[in-house]
This record gives sequence, C-alpha cells and structure tokens, in this order.
Amino acid sequence: MQIDDYNNAAVFSQFPVYGLNSVQKQAFLQQRLNWLTHHHAAHCPEYARLLTCIGEANSPMCNIEHIEQVPPVAARLFKDYGLKSIKDDEVFRLMRSSGTSGRQSQIYLDADSAKLQSQILVKTLQHWLGKQRRPMLIIDAKETMQNKNGMSARAAGLQGMSFFGRNHCYALDENMQLRTDEVKSFIEQFHNQQIFIFGFTFIVWQQFIQALQSLGLKFNLQQAILIHGGGWKKMQQQAVDDKTFKQQISAQLGDVSVHDYYGMVEQTGTIYMQCEHGHLHCPVWSDVVVRDINSLAQLPNGQQGLLQVNSALPTSYPGHSILTEDLAVIHGEDDCPCGRLGKYFTLHGRVPNSQVRGCSDTFS
Repeated sequence: MQIDDYNNAAVFSQFPVYGLNSVQKQAFLQQRLNWLTHHHAAHCPEYARLLTCIGEANSPMCNIEHIEQVPPVAARLFKDYGLKSIKDDEVFRLMRSSGTSGRQSQIYLDADSAKLQSQILVKTLQHWLGKQRRPMLIIDAKETMQNKNGMSARAAGLQGMSFFGRNHCYALDENMQLRTDEVKSFIEQFHNQQIFIFGFTFIVWQQFIQALQSLGLKFNLQQAILIHGGGWKKMQQQAVDDKTFKQQISAQLGDVSVHDYYGMVEQTGTIYMQCEHGHLHCPVWSDVVVRDINSLAQLPNGQQGLLQVNSALPTSYPGHSILTEDLAVIHGEDDCPCGRLGKYFTLHGRVPNSQVRGCSDTFS
C-alpha cells in the first residue's frame, strides 16, 4: 500500500473492520491523524489556538511519531465553541449530543464527512449483522426522529441503525409506552427469522423488558440479535449490570445475542462494539488511549483512566482526537479470545461530577 492511500477515503474505507495488526494499523493511523491535525489547524482557528495553548505552537508542522501523541480536544469544548473546519455554507448537517443541562455538543458535517461516516458505520455493522437486512424491532418511538431543531444523538442513532433493518416496528408509542399489540403481531410474523432489535440501554430495560415482565409476556425468538448503547448510569442506579441485563433479555425474548456498543456524536460513524467476551473493540479506523486522570500521562494496559478516542474520519471539524469524560481499562491488542484484531477495552463509568449525556441516560 502506498502512503497516499492513507488519505484516500475510497481506499481506507475498504479496510477489513478488524483485520489490520498493530504494526499495519499504526502506519495507517499515524499518517492519517498527522494529516488531520495539520488540516484542522489550518482551517479551524480555535483548534490552532488550542495547539498553541498546550505548547504545540509548531505542532501542525511537526509530525507525530506515534498515534498516542496526537493532542486531544476535551469533549466538553464542543459544547462551548462552534468548532468546524468548513465554511458556514458548506454545513450539510448539524448534529447535537444528548445532555441534561441544556448544553449540547454541536457537530458540523459537510456532505463528504457525512458520507464517509455513514460508509464506515455500515461496514462496521455489517461485520456483526451481515449484509442482508433483517426484520427490525426498534425499542423507541417513531416520534423521536421528528425534531426540527437539528438531529439529536438519539435520533441519529435510530436513523443510522434503521438502515440495517426492514419491516420496521416501533415498540413504543409517543408517550414511550409499550405498543403491545404491534409488538406481538411483529414477533408472530417474524419469530422464525433472524430479527434485529435495536434500542438504548435504559429504554430497552425500563420501557420494554420491564413492561413485558409486568404483562407476563415472553417470546421465543430464534437467532435474534440485540444491539444497544447509550450509557449505564441509570442501570447502575438500579443495580443492573451487563450480566443481569443479558439474562433478563434471554428470559423474556429467547435466543438473542446481545451486544453493547460505545460511541459519541462527536465521532459519528465510529462505534466500538462489544464482542462475545464482553470487550469493546476498536475498528481499524479508530484507536483508544487511557490517560491518568490527574497528569494525563498515558497509562499501561490494565490500569483505569480517562479514555481518549482517536478517529480517522472527521474532516469537517477537529474531532479526530477527543479526551472523553469516561473511565476505561484497555485489556490488550490483537489478542482478544474472539479473534478480532485491534485494541479491546471495557468502560467503568464516568468521571465523578461529570455531566450525564448518554442517549438512554437522558431519557426520563
């Protein structure tokens, strides 16, 4: 592969999702993240000033030697500043994060960025779902999609995932209550097929699973798959962990493969899917670093710290390296028992006193 291919989206979008080893991935991401750092410094004045403030005044012209050296942007800065590397008339889509305080991240996409993020999301999810669309049960209300003030992270998640299904059935009404008859009819029609179920964690738990339990309803699905995400804080408040969640899904629905995922509106298109062994996996277009909560020094595998997420995708805004407010532990790279290459990690909640922002944690 030629070096120029690393900045050719038509080429790198075709990489195998979990198919490059650490050496190959380092070569790709080092070149791509260097280019993105230069690009955003030249086109986003706020980002250029940030590099100066953190002692990287000449950073746009100095190449990083390892992907962990890319200077990250704190996630909360997307709430305070309109960070974009495109002109106002090039904004194709405005994305907004979830949040409870009224302050939301605003992410600006041009047409090319939106297209690339969509392509990578599709390729990642096809690894888990296959290319054939499945009958889809969406654990949310159709009305969630109808927001005229910009697409929320939750609505974007629903829309993005809906492309992988057919014969869509929304399990909840406009009041977020179970549409019992519609769900029963859908499952009766497709129970012998590989149904795709999607929803945000707490909504799936409270508005769907607990509703089924209260009604005494159980189903016997065969080879269904449930993908869920959006935060665990409210689940932890109810003393519901990943194991309990999966056990109750099985008890109410039957043979369902359950996969959590981690993602954020600040890096739309990049998602970290949970494998059969409970690990979140980095696809080839992204990487993670864990840093000490006080010094921000990089921590070795096995130690808990602040999660930094790097992505090869964002070109319309400086979101290629973000310091989150999430705590995580990296367990290894290229050696998960599931066989997928790349780093794998687990999340351990959010930094104390940080804002709750998950798509399902903000539901009330």
